[in-house]
Amino acid sequence: MDLGTIAGIIVGLIFVFAGIMAGGSVITYLNLESILIVIGGTISATFVAYPLAKVLEAMKITSKAFSKEKVEPRDIIHSINGLANTARKEGLLALEEAAEGVEDEFLQKGVMLIVDGTDPELVRNLLETELAFVEERHKEGQGILETMGSLAPAFGMIGTLIGLINMLRTLDDPSTIGPSMAVALITTFYGSLLANLLFIPLANKLKLRSKEEILRKEIMVEGLLSIQAGENPRIIEEKLKAFLPPKIRKELQQKEEGVEA
Repeated sequence: MDLGTIAGIIVGLIFVFAGIMAGGSVITYLNLESILIVIGGTISATFVAYPLAKVLEAMKITSKAFSKEKVEPRDIIHSINGLANTARKEGLLALEEAAEGVEDEFLQKGVMLIVDGTDPELVRNLLETELAFVEERHKEGQGILETMGSLAPAFGMIGTLIGLINMLRTLDDPSTIGPSMAVALITTFYGSLLANLLFIPLANKLKLRSKEEILRKEIMVEGLLSIQAGENPRIIEEKLKAFLPPKIRKELQQKEEGVEA
C-alpha cells in the first residue's frame, strides 16, 4: 500500500478542516443538497460520457494509485541476468524450466516465445503490441478521472446557480439572504475540493504508475531480445542499466562492488 497517497488525502482534509475551524464551524459546511448535486451530478455525467464497463474498469485501475509495486526495475534486471546466465550455460531450451519460477506474466510469455524459437522481430512486435494495449488501458482510466475532475467544479457551479435562484426568490426576506448565499457557495466548495484533492491528483498518480509499469516492461523486452541474440550476460546487464536513473545505477554498482569484495 502506498502510504503517500493516503497520507496526502488525509493531511489535505485535515488542513481544510483546520482552516474551517479557525474561522467558523464544520456544521456550516455540511449541506445534503450540495453533496447530492456535486457527487450525484459528477457520477451521472461520467456514466453519460463513458460506457459502464469502462467506468467500472477505471475504478479497478484507480486502486493502483493506492498500491505500491513490489517489483523494482533493479529486481527485473537481476531476474533477466539470471535467465541470461542460464541460456548461456545450458541453451535457450533450458529457459522453459526457468520460466516456471517467473511470477510476471509478461516476462514469462516473452521467455516462452524465445523457447519456441519465434523470430526475434515477431517477438518484439508481439510484446510491444501488448505493451501498447496496456498503456492504452491506463490512459482510459486516467482520462475518466480527469473528466471527473473537470465535472465536479462544473456541478459545483450548477449548485451555486440553483442556490442563487432560490435566494432571489426570497429576496423580500433579508434574513434568508445570508444563509442562502452560504449554501450556494458550499456547492462550489465541494466541487473544487473533490477535483483538486481527489480526482486530478489520482489521475496524475496513475500516470506515474503507468510510466513505471511501461518502463519495467520495456526493460523486459530489451532483455529478452538480448538473451535471444546470445549476448553476454554482463553486456545485457549494462545495457538494461541504461534504463535506470543515474542514482540507482550508482547504487547497483556499489552493491556489486561490495559483493565482489
